[in-house]
Amino acid sequence: MPENVKKNGPLIGAIDEGTSSARFLVFDVLRRKVVALHQIEIKQKCPQEGWVEQDPKEILQAVITCIEETVKKMKNLGMPVSDIKAIGITNQRETTLVWDKETGEPLHNAIVWHDMRTTTTLEDVLDKIPNKTRNKNYLKPLCGLPMSPYFSALKIRWLIDNIPRVKQAIDAQKCAFGTIDTWLIWNLTKGQLHVTDVSNASRTMLMNIDTLKWDPVLCRFFSIPQHILPEIRSSAEIYGSVSNPQVLTGIPIAGCVGDQQGALLGQLCLKPGQAKATYGTGCFLLYNTGNTKVDSTQGLITTVAYKIAHAPPVYALEGSVAVAGAALSWLRDNMQMLSNITQTQDLAERVRCSGDVYFVPAFSGLYAPYWQQDARGVICGITEDTQQYHIIRAALEAVCFQTRDILEAMVKDSGTKLTTLQVDGGMTVNDLLMQLQADLTGITVVRPNMVETTALGAAILAGRGVGLIDINEVDASQVTKFSPEIGEDERDLRYSKWKMAIERSMKWDCSSTMIDN
Repeated sequence: MPENVKKNGPLIGAIDEGTSSARFLVFDVLRRKVVALHQIEIKQKCPQEGWVEQDPKEILQAVITCIEETVKKMKNLGMPVSDIKAIGITNQRETTLVWDKETGEPLHNAIVWHDMRTTTTLEDVLDKIPNKTRNKNYLKPLCGLPMSPYFSALKIRWLIDNIPRVKQAIDAQKCAFGTIDTWLIWNLTKGQLHVTDVSNASRTMLMNIDTLKWDPVLCRFFSIPQHILPEIRSSAEIYGSVSNPQVLTGIPIAGCVGDQQGALLGQLCLKPGQAKATYGTGCFLLYNTGNTKVDSTQGLITTVAYKIAHAPPVYALEGSVAVAGAALSWLRDNMQMLSNITQTQDLAERVRCSGDVYFVPAFSGLYAPYWQQDARGVICGITEDTQQYHIIRAALEAVCFQTRDILEAMVKDSGTKLTTLQVDGGMTVNDLLMQLQADLTGITVVRPNMVETTALGAAILAGRGVGLIDINEVDASQVTKFSPEIGEDERDLRYSKWKMAIERSMKWDCSSTMIDN
């Protein structure tokens, strides 16, 4: 065995199944080092406007292929698969699947987290609220979440109401529901385990945020039978062992966490008051509140960050930006302003500023802290001098402004002002975006040099689940910092204009109903 391989710490595998791709990575966790990985793109289907689906079988096959190809790469490096001591799973959250327990066949395509088909379902559910108050926060004391098409319960309800096969399977007591983690664990164990972890369960609107169990009141409210739900487990324990694919047979599955909570762990935001932002298709900010559940008054979500075995749960405040990298994809695919996302920084740097152009990419509404599903995208401040480069730069600034919106809400809820923001995700390779983020928030942005933090979080949990990893020993060095370079007056002026653009984006879709906070 090569000398450099001998020096590795425990090797832990991580399945990272995201919205746009599936990956399998093998980590030397303590050194925050990726030993081998393979990635495959996952297709999204849009059968109607606002609908987003994925094929569960395609997701599963992509994960299996990624595992097999990564193992081949390990062998080429002289590392046997037996060096992998456990695997963890991290996944796109809220994405909803149902399948037949007897055959394992999906009963419908997966409904992806940002699918908006359940807007009408939400309206029907709101009519059930006592005294006809239609208060979107009616269930928040129980589950920590506002009522929104975003979360899994409404997606399950839509499937029951609209897909006869689902209702039939439920009546026959053979329907299984799961988020992506549950679907993968079911198939990796050949149907032996129907489980999820607390972080994923906390995104369904069906788990009690205090007891960490499925709540009968919530299930009755949505008319969802509890027998279709998976068992809720901690985020770090041995659930079982892999039976499929054969290359990993017998290796323990010992970690499971939603992708954004995984990134919080991978960024080592282990103490209350630490926060991270993950930039991808959307942008997600989590603020660690420790073992204290903080009820937001600023439009944020209370969520479970993770739970290690029998220890108390760690909670977080979360704010979600629906459109981050997706805005750049829109400029590429719909507007043809660029041919490749990698061009973004170069094109945006062809102008010194955005030319007072503000782009609110509310393609399907605004998430935290506004929760306005009737908002739609607007581009404000266009003059005859505006070029495509100004709009591209404004798209980058939109990500930063939306991040500031959420950070300001977090400060109000927590009473603590952040001095640094940990960042990760595909968009963070853009140095201009990172500098703009520091400038427009007025805080230092810290980017780890090893950016695979989401998968690292799952690997940390799996290593902890088999007793091989002490989280406090994971290397926290090797980062790049971006400090603010503009003054407070300029920062606040630009933010005030962003707020003006936000106002202009609201109440465009008259068929939607505003979500009040």
